[in-house]
This record gives sequence, C-alpha cells and structure tokens, in this order.
Amino acid sequence: MNLLEIFQNQVLMGALLAWSGAQTLKLAIEYARTRSWDWSLLLRAGGMPSSHSALVTAAAHGIGLASGFDTPLFAMSVALAMIVIYDATGIRRQAGQHAKIINAIIKDFIEGHPARSQEKLREVLGHSPMEAFIGAVLGIVVAQIVYVLWVS
Repeated sequence: MNLLEIFQNQVLMGALLAWSGAQTLKLAIEYARTRSWDWSLLLRAGGMPSSHSALVTAAAHGIGLASGFDTPLFAMSVALAMIVIYDATGIRRQAGQHAKIINAIIKDFIEGHPARSQEKLREVLGHSPMEAFIGAVLGIVVAQIVYVLWVS
C-alpha cells in the first residue's frame, strides 16, 4: 500500500477541505468584525462557521455520493455527524457559558483582591445552532464540489 493513496480518497479530501475552509472563514469573519488578524483562529474550536459540522457533514455527504445514500456506511456517518453536531451545539456550548460565569466570578474576586494572576478560561468552546448549521451547509457544498470535480 502506498501512503500517497490517501490523497486519492475523495471523501477524506472533501472533509479536510471543508474543515480547513471553515477554519479559514473564521479568520476572515473575525477580521471583518474587528479589523485585526487573529491567526490562532485557524486552529481554535468555536466560532462561525463550525468546522466540526463542516467536517462531519462533508464526510457523510461524500460517503453518500461515493457509496450510496442507502448504505449502512452512510447511515453510520450520519449518526456520527449527529453526535458531533449535538456535542458542538449542546455540551461544549454549555461549557462555554460556564466559562463566562466563572470568568466573571474571578474578575469580581480579583477586583477586591490584590492577586491578579488568574488565567482567563476560554469562553468559546461550542457553537450556536446557526454556526453548526452554516458549518453543515459548508460541508455538504464542499463535498458536492469535490465529488463533481472528482467524477469529471
């Protein structure tokens, strides 16, 4: 088996392109919002659009296109995508809301206390339903484009 064969896997390439496209869009959206570049967004979770949703929906759609939408493999990929999107919009989003509250408590504590060495927790861990939806749409579109270009 040749390791370079991995680059011939249209499903994987579509999923990775969707993920990297979403991460790049986060950078552009943040620049449009703040007029400053935050290069850490290229590898950070959270924000618009959801790269998690883009990745798993591109993979699921690509599997459907390549193997058929009536296969057990497609069903499994949809189930996995649902779990990932649920986690991104539910559990991780709640963790982000908890981080906001904890950061506010720490700030209040520090303002009345001379020790100011507390590290601020990350507040953006999950996604809003809209961020996940846009990521999912991006994933489907990228997988469709990769499939059309691959088959042509």
